[in-house]
Amino acid sequence: MLRPTKHSHPDRTVIYASLLLITRLKLRRIEEYDSLRKHLKKSIIGGDVLFLPALNFLYLLNLIEYRPKTDAIEYVGPNETF
Repeated sequence: MLRPTKHSHPDRTVIYASLLLITRLKLRRIEEYDSLRKHLKKSIIGGDVLFLPALNFLYLLNLIEYRPKTDAIEYVGPNETF
């Protein structure tokens, strides 16, 4: 569940992990799966556990796509530069 409680640490939630992933993807537009996972693992405690739920959340919001040929995640959300 994504609803925060008083025991939830703000920097160790799926929402925050998704924010870190989407900011990285907005800068680079496409990123390899492993390097994105390593970035999240390095950025927050428990990032390896939060990686898949954060990816699922972004996919459900239709902001990312998985490219199986290159094993990469691509940002396909609205682009502010257009």
